Amino acid sequence: MMQRLDDFRLKMGRHELVPIVIGGMGVDISSADLALEAARLGGVGHISDAMVPTVTDRRYQTKFVKAKQALYKYNMDSEDKSPVKFSLEQLAEATRLHVEGTMARKQGKGLIFINCMEKLTMNAPKETLAVRMNAALDAGIDGITLAAGLHLGSFALIEQHPRFREAKLGIIVSSLRALQLFLKKNSRLNRLPDYVVVEGPLAGGHLGFGMDWAEYDLATIVKEIVQYLQDEKLEIPVIAAGGIFTGSDAVRMLQLGAAGVQVATRFTVTKECGLPDDVKQEYFKAGEDDIEVNQISPTGYPMRMIKASPGIGDGIRPNCEAYGYLLDANGKCAYVTAYNREVAAHPGERRIHVMDKTCLCTHMRNFEIWTCGQTAWRLKDTTHRLPDGSYQLLTAEHVFRDYQFSVDDQVALPEPTLTVA
Repeated sequence: MMQRLDDFRLKMGRHELVPIVIGGMGVDISSADLALEAARLGGVGHISDAMVPTVTDRRYQTKFVKAKQALYKYNMDSEDKSPVKFSLEQLAEATRLHVEGTMARKQGKGLIFINCMEKLTMNAPKETLAVRMNAALDAGIDGITLAAGLHLGSFALIEQHPRFREAKLGIIVSSLRALQLFLKKNSRLNRLPDYVVVEGPLAGGHLGFGMDWAEYDLATIVKEIVQYLQDEKLEIPVIAAGGIFTGSDAVRMLQLGAAGVQVATRFTVTKECGLPDDVKQEYFKAGEDDIEVNQISPTGYPMRMIKASPGIGDGIRPNCEAYGYLLDANGKCAYVTAYNREVAAHPGERRIHVMDKTCLCTHMRNFEIWTCGQTAWRLKDTTHRLPDGSYQLLTAEHVFRDYQFSVDDQVALPEPTLTVA
Protein backbone atom coordinates (compact mmCIF):
# COMPACT_ATOMS: atom_id res chain seq x y z
CA MET A 1 0.00 0.00 0.00
CA MET A 2 1.32 3.44 -0.97
CA GLN A 3 2.34 5.71 1.86
CA ARG A 4 0.59 9.01 2.40
CA LEU A 5 1.94 12.01 4.25
CA ASP A 6 -0.69 11.33 6.91
CA ASP A 7 1.11 8.08 7.75
CA PHE A 8 3.87 10.17 9.38
CA ARG A 9 3.94 12.57 12.32
CA LEU A 10 6.23 15.49 13.04
CA LYS A 11 7.33 15.22 16.67
CA MET A 12 8.33 18.47 18.29
CA GLY A 13 8.66 18.19 22.05
CA ARG A 14 5.30 17.02 23.40
CA HIS A 15 3.55 17.82 20.12
CA GLU A 16 2.71 15.26 17.44
CA LEU A 17 1.79 17.15 14.31
CA VAL A 18 0.69 16.50 10.77
CA PRO A 19 4.08 16.96 9.06
CA ILE A 20 2.96 19.96 6.98
CA VAL A 21 4.39 23.43 7.64
CA ILE A 22 3.07 26.40 5.65
CA GLY A 23 5.98 28.75 5.02
CA GLY A 24 6.04 32.36 6.19
CA MET A 25 5.49 34.50 3.11
CA GLY A 26 5.68 38.27 3.64
CA VAL A 27 4.26 40.89 3.46
CA ASP A 28 1.16 39.33 5.07
CA ILE A 29 0.89 36.84 2.18
CA SER A 30 1.04 34.10 4.80
CA SER A 31 -1.83 35.80 6.57
CA ALA A 32 -3.14 35.00 10.03
CA ASP A 33 -6.11 33.27 8.39
CA LEU A 34 -3.77 30.95 6.47
CA ALA A 35 -1.67 30.13 9.53
CA LEU A 36 -4.77 29.51 11.62
CA GLU A 37 -6.06 26.95 9.13
CA ALA A 38 -2.77 25.04 9.26
CA ALA A 39 -2.92 24.96 13.06
CA ARG A 40 -6.61 23.95 13.09
CA LEU A 41 -5.82 21.04 10.79
CA GLY A 42 -3.00 19.83 13.04
CA GLY A 43 0.03 21.19 11.20
CA VAL A 44 2.19 24.28 11.57
CA GLY A 45 1.30 27.68 10.15
CA HIS A 46 3.55 30.72 9.85
CA ILE A 47 2.79 34.37 9.97
CA SER A 48 5.54 36.70 8.78
CA ASP A 49 6.94 39.71 10.59
CA ALA A 50 8.09 41.29 7.33
CA MET A 51 7.09 44.98 7.44
CA VAL A 52 4.96 44.30 10.51
CA PRO A 53 4.09 47.99 11.15
CA THR A 54 2.54 48.11 7.66
CA VAL A 55 0.63 44.90 8.37
CA THR A 56 -0.83 46.22 11.63
CA ASP A 57 -1.73 49.53 9.96
CA ARG A 58 -3.88 47.50 7.57
CA ARG A 59 -5.24 44.99 10.04
CA TYR A 60 -5.58 47.01 13.24
CA GLN A 61 -5.85 50.60 11.96
CA THR A 62 -2.62 51.72 13.61
CA LYS A 63 -0.67 54.66 12.11
CA PHE A 64 2.92 53.50 12.51
CA VAL A 65 4.00 54.10 8.90
CA LYS A 66 2.44 57.56 8.76
CA ALA A 67 4.12 58.54 12.03
CA LYS A 68 7.55 57.42 10.83
CA GLN A 69 7.12 59.19 7.50
CA ALA A 70 6.11 62.44 9.22
CA LEU A 71 9.06 62.24 11.61
CA TYR A 72 11.64 61.88 8.83
CA LYS A 73 9.93 63.80 6.03
CA TYR A 74 12.73 66.39 6.16
CA ASN A 75 15.16 63.70 4.96
CA MET A 76 13.32 62.58 1.80
CA ASP A 77 15.65 64.40 -0.63
CA SER A 78 18.81 63.29 1.12
CA GLU A 79 20.90 60.38 -0.09
CA ASP A 80 22.03 59.83 3.52
CA LYS A 81 19.39 57.60 5.13
CA SER A 82 21.36 56.92 8.32
CA PRO A 83 19.14 59.20 10.48
CA VAL A 84 16.00 57.21 9.55
CA LYS A 85 15.34 54.93 12.52
CA PHE A 86 12.40 52.79 13.56
CA SER A 87 10.78 53.45 16.92
CA LEU A 88 11.60 50.28 18.84
CA GLU A 89 8.54 50.84 21.03
CA GLN A 90 6.24 51.01 18.01
CA LEU A 91 7.96 48.00 16.45
CA ALA A 92 7.34 45.99 19.62
CA GLU A 93 3.71 47.14 19.72
CA ALA A 94 3.14 46.21 16.07
CA THR A 95 4.62 42.74 16.64
CA ARG A 96 2.52 42.27 19.77
CA LEU A 97 -0.69 43.28 17.97
CA HIS A 98 0.00 40.93 15.05
CA VAL A 99 0.93 37.94 17.21
CA GLU A 100 -1.71 38.39 19.93
CA GLY A 101 -4.43 38.98 17.34
CA THR A 102 -3.48 35.72 15.63
CA MET A 103 -2.96 33.58 18.74
CA ALA A 104 -6.28 34.69 20.27
CA ARG A 105 -8.10 33.01 17.36
CA LYS A 106 -6.09 29.78 17.34
CA GLN A 107 -7.96 26.47 17.39
CA GLY A 108 -6.86 22.88 16.97
CA LYS A 109 -3.77 20.96 18.00
CA GLY A 110 -1.33 22.57 15.59
CA LEU A 111 1.19 25.36 16.16
CA ILE A 112 1.69 28.89 14.88
CA PHE A 113 5.21 30.21 14.30
CA ILE A 114 6.45 33.60 13.15
CA ASN A 115 8.97 33.88 10.32
CA CYS A 116 11.64 36.49 11.18
CA MET A 117 13.61 37.71 8.16
CA GLU A 118 17.04 38.68 9.36
CA LYS A 119 17.75 40.60 6.16
CA LEU A 120 15.23 43.19 7.36
CA THR A 121 18.12 45.14 8.85
CA MET A 122 16.03 48.31 9.41
CA ASN A 123 19.07 50.58 9.99
CA ALA A 124 19.76 48.81 13.30
CA PRO A 125 20.03 45.06 12.63
CA LYS A 126 20.58 43.69 16.14
CA GLU A 127 18.28 46.10 17.95
CA THR A 128 15.31 45.67 15.61
CA LEU A 129 15.65 41.88 15.40
CA ALA A 130 15.89 41.60 19.19
CA VAL A 131 12.72 43.68 19.61
CA ARG A 132 10.79 41.65 17.01
CA MET A 133 11.77 38.31 18.52
CA ASN A 134 11.26 39.27 22.16
CA ALA A 135 7.92 40.92 21.42
CA ALA A 136 6.71 37.82 19.57
CA LEU A 137 7.64 35.67 22.57
CA ASP A 138 5.93 38.13 24.93
CA ALA A 139 2.77 37.90 22.81
CA GLY A 140 2.61 34.10 23.06
CA ILE A 141 3.84 32.86 19.68
CA ASP A 142 4.41 29.09 19.64
CA GLY A 143 7.73 29.39 17.83
CA ILE A 144 10.12 31.52 15.78
CA THR A 145 11.71 30.55 12.46
CA LEU A 146 14.80 32.57 11.57
CA ALA A 147 14.98 33.17 7.82
CA ALA A 148 17.01 35.07 5.23
CA GLY A 149 20.33 35.09 7.05
CA LEU A 150 22.85 32.93 8.86
CA HIS A 151 21.34 33.63 12.32
CA LEU A 152 24.70 33.09 14.03
CA GLY A 153 24.01 35.51 16.86
CA SER A 154 20.22 35.57 16.84
CA PHE A 155 19.48 33.07 19.62
CA ALA A 156 21.68 35.16 21.93
CA LEU A 157 19.34 38.13 21.40
CA ILE A 158 16.56 36.29 23.27
CA GLU A 159 18.52 34.11 25.70
CA GLN A 160 17.32 36.18 28.67
CA HIS A 161 13.67 35.81 27.73
CA PRO A 162 11.70 33.56 30.12
CA ARG A 163 10.33 31.58 27.15
CA PHE A 164 13.77 31.04 25.53
CA ARG A 165 13.74 27.31 26.28
CA GLU A 166 9.98 26.82 26.09
CA ALA A 167 9.10 28.28 22.67
CA LYS A 168 10.11 26.37 19.54
CA LEU A 169 13.08 27.98 17.78
CA GLY A 170 14.13 26.98 14.29
CA ILE A 171 16.46 28.07 11.53
CA ILE A 172 16.40 27.88 7.74
CA VAL A 173 19.58 26.67 6.03
CA SER A 174 20.43 25.64 2.49
CA SER A 175 23.61 23.69 3.23
CA LEU A 176 25.20 21.48 5.84
CA ARG A 177 27.96 24.06 6.21
CA ALA A 178 25.46 26.73 7.31
CA LEU A 179 24.01 24.38 9.93
CA GLN A 180 27.46 23.50 11.25
CA LEU A 181 28.37 27.18 11.57
CA PHE A 182 25.19 27.85 13.54
CA LEU A 183 25.68 24.91 15.91
CA LYS A 184 29.29 25.89 16.59
CA LYS A 185 28.49 29.55 17.20
CA ASN A 186 25.59 28.75 19.54
CA SER A 187 27.19 25.92 21.51
CA ARG A 188 27.76 28.16 24.56
CA LEU A 189 24.00 28.71 24.89
CA ASN A 190 23.33 25.01 25.42
CA ARG A 191 20.21 25.50 23.31
CA LEU A 192 19.82 23.51 20.10
CA PRO A 193 17.28 24.54 17.48
CA ASP A 194 14.01 22.62 17.83
CA TYR A 195 13.89 22.11 14.05
CA VAL A 196 15.88 22.92 10.93
CA VAL A 197 14.16 23.88 7.68
CA VAL A 198 16.35 22.75 4.79
CA GLU A 199 15.40 24.97 1.87
CA GLY A 200 16.44 23.76 -1.56
CA PRO A 201 17.04 25.66 -4.81
CA LEU A 202 13.43 25.50 -6.10
CA ALA A 203 11.96 27.62 -3.30
CA GLY A 204 10.22 30.95 -3.77
CA GLY A 205 11.53 34.38 -2.86
CA HIS A 206 15.09 34.78 -1.59
CA LEU A 207 17.36 31.79 -2.12
CA GLY A 208 20.28 30.61 -0.03
CA PHE A 209 22.22 29.86 -3.21
CA GLY A 210 24.07 31.82 -5.87
CA MET A 211 23.01 32.07 -9.49
CA ASP A 212 24.34 28.53 -9.83
CA TRP A 213 21.28 27.34 -7.88
CA ALA A 214 20.29 24.82 -10.56
CA GLU A 215 23.39 22.75 -9.77
CA TYR A 216 21.98 21.87 -6.34
CA ASP A 217 19.30 19.38 -5.31
CA LEU A 218 17.05 19.37 -2.23
CA ALA A 219 17.08 15.59 -1.76
CA THR A 220 20.89 15.51 -1.73
CA ILE A 221 21.13 18.31 0.86
CA VAL A 222 18.44 16.71 3.05
CA LYS A 223 20.22 13.34 3.04
CA GLU A 224 23.54 15.00 3.89
CA ILE A 225 22.08 16.95 6.84
CA VAL A 226 20.06 13.98 8.16
CA GLN A 227 23.19 11.82 8.06
CA TYR A 228 25.26 14.46 9.84
CA LEU A 229 22.68 14.84 12.65
CA GLN A 230 22.54 11.06 13.07
CA ASP A 231 26.34 10.83 13.20
CA GLU A 232 26.46 13.60 15.81
CA LYS A 233 23.56 12.01 17.75
CA LEU A 234 21.55 15.24 17.52
CA GLU A 235 17.80 14.72 17.53
CA ILE A 236 16.74 17.78 15.54
CA PRO A 237 13.79 17.34 13.14
CA VAL A 238 14.63 18.26 9.53
CA ILE A 239 11.89 19.93 7.52
CA ALA A 240 12.41 19.83 3.75
CA ALA A 241 11.32 22.84 1.69
CA GLY A 242 11.32 24.05 -1.90
CA GLY A 243 9.60 22.50 -4.92
CA ILE A 244 7.39 20.05 -2.98
CA PHE A 245 4.23 20.18 -5.08
CA THR A 246 2.37 16.96 -4.24
CA GLY A 247 1.82 14.75 -1.24
CA SER A 248 3.98 12.14 -2.98
CA ASP A 249 6.83 14.66 -3.27
CA ALA A 250 6.49 15.16 0.49
CA VAL A 251 6.47 11.42 1.23
CA ARG A 252 9.70 11.00 -0.73
CA MET A 253 11.36 13.61 1.51
CA LEU A 254 10.18 11.82 4.66
CA GLN A 255 11.46 8.53 3.29
CA LEU A 256 14.89 10.20 3.04
CA GLY A 257 14.77 10.99 6.76
CA ALA A 258 13.07 14.38 6.87
CA ALA A 259 10.52 14.77 9.67
CA GLY A 260 8.22 17.09 7.75
CA VAL A 261 7.90 19.41 4.77
CA GLN A 262 7.46 23.14 4.41
CA VAL A 263 5.25 24.22 1.51
CA ALA A 264 4.02 27.61 0.35
CA THR A 265 3.52 28.09 -3.39
CA ARG A 266 0.32 26.04 -3.60
CA PHE A 267 -1.18 28.15 -0.81
CA THR A 268 -0.67 31.43 -2.71
CA VAL A 269 -3.89 30.77 -4.65
CA THR A 270 -6.07 30.00 -1.64
CA LYS A 271 -8.82 32.25 -0.33
CA GLU A 272 -6.99 32.67 2.98
CA CYS A 273 -3.75 33.88 1.37
CA GLY A 274 -3.11 37.61 1.75
CA LEU A 275 -2.41 38.26 -1.93
CA PRO A 276 -5.09 40.28 -3.76
CA ASP A 277 -7.37 38.05 -5.84
CA ASP A 278 -6.26 39.62 -9.14
CA VAL A 279 -2.64 38.76 -8.31
CA LYS A 280 -3.64 35.17 -7.49
CA GLN A 281 -4.93 34.95 -11.07
CA GLU A 282 -1.48 36.01 -12.32
CA TYR A 283 -0.01 33.05 -10.46
CA PHE A 284 -2.49 30.71 -12.16
CA LYS A 285 -1.70 32.16 -15.59
CA ALA A 286 2.09 31.91 -15.30
CA GLY A 287 3.83 29.40 -17.57
CA GLU A 288 7.11 27.64 -16.90
CA ASP A 289 9.03 30.26 -18.90
CA ASP A 290 7.42 33.06 -16.89
CA ILE A 291 9.36 32.21 -13.71
CA GLU A 292 12.85 33.59 -13.23
CA VAL A 293 15.61 33.89 -10.66
CA ASN A 294 17.10 37.37 -10.74
CA GLN A 295 19.34 39.62 -8.67
CA ILE A 296 17.13 42.67 -8.25
CA SER A 297 16.78 42.26 -4.47
CA PRO A 298 18.82 44.87 -2.56
CA THR A 299 19.69 42.14 -0.02
CA GLY A 300 22.22 40.60 -2.39
CA TYR A 301 20.40 37.25 -2.43
CA PRO A 302 19.04 35.84 -5.71
CA MET A 303 15.26 35.89 -5.77
CA ARG A 304 12.65 33.81 -7.65
CA MET A 305 9.53 35.52 -8.99
CA ILE A 306 7.15 35.81 -11.92
CA LYS A 307 8.70 37.86 -14.74
CA ALA A 308 5.59 39.98 -15.17
CA SER A 309 5.91 41.42 -11.64
CA PRO A 310 5.21 45.16 -11.99
CA GLY A 311 8.04 45.99 -9.58
CA ILE A 312 10.74 44.67 -11.97
CA GLY A 313 12.44 47.57 -13.74
CA ASP A 314 10.34 50.17 -11.96
CA GLY A 315 12.13 53.34 -10.91
CA ILE A 316 9.94 54.40 -8.02
CA ARG A 317 11.43 56.93 -5.63
CA PRO A 318 12.86 55.26 -2.49
CA ASN A 319 10.47 55.65 0.44
CA CYS A 320 12.88 54.89 3.28
CA GLU A 321 11.36 57.57 5.46
CA ALA A 322 8.09 55.60 5.60
CA TYR A 323 9.56 52.10 5.22
CA GLY A 324 13.33 51.56 5.11
CA TYR A 325 13.30 47.89 6.11
CA LEU A 326 16.39 47.07 4.05
CA LEU A 327 18.60 49.90 5.23
CA ASP A 328 21.76 48.32 6.60
CA ALA A 329 23.53 49.32 9.81
CA ASN A 330 24.96 52.37 8.03
CA GLY A 331 21.69 53.50 6.44
CA LYS A 332 22.58 52.14 2.99
CA CYS A 333 20.40 50.23 0.52
CA ALA A 334 21.48 48.99 -2.89
CA TYR A 335 18.26 50.28 -4.46
CA VAL A 336 18.80 53.82 -3.13
CA THR A 337 22.29 53.78 -4.68
CA ALA A 338 20.96 52.44 -8.01
CA TYR A 339 18.08 54.95 -8.06
CA ASN A 340 20.38 57.92 -7.45
CA ARG A 341 22.72 56.68 -10.20
CA GLU A 342 19.84 56.60 -12.71
CA VAL A 343 18.55 60.03 -11.63
CA ALA A 344 22.02 61.49 -12.20
CA ALA A 345 22.26 59.76 -15.60
CA HIS A 346 18.84 61.04 -16.78
CA PRO A 347 18.50 64.64 -15.57
CA GLY A 348 15.06 66.15 -15.99
CA GLU A 349 13.25 62.88 -16.73
CA ARG A 350 10.00 62.52 -14.79
CA ARG A 351 10.13 58.72 -14.54
CA ILE A 352 13.26 56.65 -14.65
CA HIS A 353 13.75 52.89 -14.82
CA VAL A 354 16.07 50.98 -12.49
CA MET A 355 16.69 47.55 -13.98
CA ASP A 356 19.34 46.06 -11.68
CA LYS A 357 17.64 46.55 -8.28
CA THR A 358 14.11 47.12 -6.99
CA CYS A 359 12.58 49.03 -4.10
CA LEU A 360 11.59 45.83 -2.33
CA CYS A 361 9.89 47.63 0.56
CA THR A 362 7.41 49.60 -1.55
CA HIS A 363 6.79 46.86 -4.09
CA MET A 364 6.30 44.04 -1.58
CA ARG A 365 3.94 46.28 0.37
CA ASN A 366 1.94 46.89 -2.82
CA PHE A 367 2.03 43.21 -3.93
CA GLU A 368 4.04 44.11 -7.05
CA ILE A 369 6.85 41.56 -6.66
CA TRP A 370 5.25 38.17 -7.28
CA THR A 371 7.61 35.74 -5.60
CA CYS A 372 6.93 32.05 -6.15
CA GLY A 373 8.48 28.62 -6.18
CA GLN A 374 9.80 27.03 -9.37
CA THR A 375 6.67 24.86 -9.60
CA ALA A 376 4.21 27.80 -9.67
CA TRP A 377 3.51 27.19 -13.36
CA ARG A 378 1.68 23.99 -12.33
CA LEU A 379 -0.89 25.85 -10.21
CA LYS A 380 -3.37 26.01 -13.10
CA ASP A 381 -3.55 22.21 -12.97
CA THR A 382 -4.76 22.23 -9.35
CA THR A 383 -8.17 23.84 -9.99
CA HIS A 384 -10.92 24.56 -12.54
CA ARG A 385 -10.92 27.20 -15.24
CA LEU A 386 -14.10 29.27 -15.19
CA PRO A 387 -16.15 30.44 -18.20
CA ASP A 388 -14.65 33.95 -18.02
CA GLY A 389 -11.12 32.51 -18.32
CA SER A 390 -10.22 33.00 -14.66
CA TYR A 391 -9.43 30.18 -12.27
CA GLN A 392 -11.37 29.00 -9.24
CA LEU A 393 -9.63 29.86 -5.98
CA LEU A 394 -8.97 27.05 -3.54
CA THR A 395 -9.38 26.81 0.21
CA ALA A 396 -6.37 26.29 2.45
CA GLU A 397 -8.09 23.23 3.90
CA HIS A 398 -8.42 21.66 0.44
CA VAL A 399 -4.71 22.15 -0.35
CA PHE A 400 -3.63 20.97 3.10
CA ARG A 401 -5.77 17.82 2.88
CA ASP A 402 -4.49 17.13 -0.64
CA TYR A 403 -0.91 17.14 0.64
CA GLN A 404 -1.97 15.03 3.61
CA PHE A 405 -3.87 12.26 1.82
CA SER A 406 -2.92 12.17 -1.88
CA VAL A 407 -0.93 9.33 -3.43
CA ASP A 408 0.72 8.53 -6.75
CA ASP A 409 1.64 12.18 -7.47
CA GLN A 410 -2.04 13.04 -7.93
CA VAL A 411 -3.50 16.47 -7.24
CA ALA A 412 -7.16 16.57 -6.19
CA LEU A 413 -9.29 19.24 -7.84
CA PRO A 414 -11.77 21.15 -5.68
CA GLU A 415 -15.52 20.83 -5.92
CA PRO A 416 -16.60 23.27 -8.66
CA THR A 417 -18.19 26.41 -7.22
CA LEU A 418 -19.48 27.52 -10.62
CA THR A 419 -20.01 25.96 -14.00
CA VAL A 420 -16.48 25.43 -15.27
CA ALA A 421 -15.26 26.04 -18.79
